[in-house]
Amino acid sequence: MLATTTLAGHETALARLLQEVVQDGASIGFLPPLTLADALAYWRGVALSLQRGERLLWLALAHTEQGVNLLGTVQLALCNKANGRHRAEVEKLMVAPNARGLGIGRALMTALEQAASQAGRSLLVLDTRVGDVASLLYLGLGYQGAGQIPAFAINGDGSLAATQFFYKQTVPAC
Repeated sequence: MLATTTLAGHETALARLLQEVVQDGASIGFLPPLTLADALAYWRGVALSLQRGERLLWLALAHTEQGVNLLGTVQLALCNKANGRHRAEVEKLMVAPNARGLGIGRALMTALEQAASQAGRSLLVLDTRVGDVASLLYLGLGYQGAGQIPAFAINGDGSLAATQFFYKQTVPAC
């Protein structure tokens, strides 16, 4: 896992990964077809957020004879409100469809959780579409379901999907 504060050298690979997972049906804020220009624009915004210290980013990379392949990524958005500096939101966990089932999502989340703890973030929150396989990953990592909201997100086919919210406390509440 590579924790990074810059996207230098990875912008196009990140944009293509975003396109690929959206096309594959991921509910991560975008609808297919996602253009390369729109995906690159999203990552430019992430780069600015990284520079401002508002978020952290991890990349799962595989080094091959052909070069470096991006297998996955995840972000941690840091709450900077005075009453929320103990919490952060897990965002955009993405694993390339051809790399799923290899433990990459779990490894990314483990790296994220370790860094969150080091940054004094004792409460992590996230959401995912009800029924997505990611729910099983989060439950397996000790996240607790906090409820669902019906018709929260639009699917690629135009139907509405419920969203499940999860949280994980890494330090007992006071």
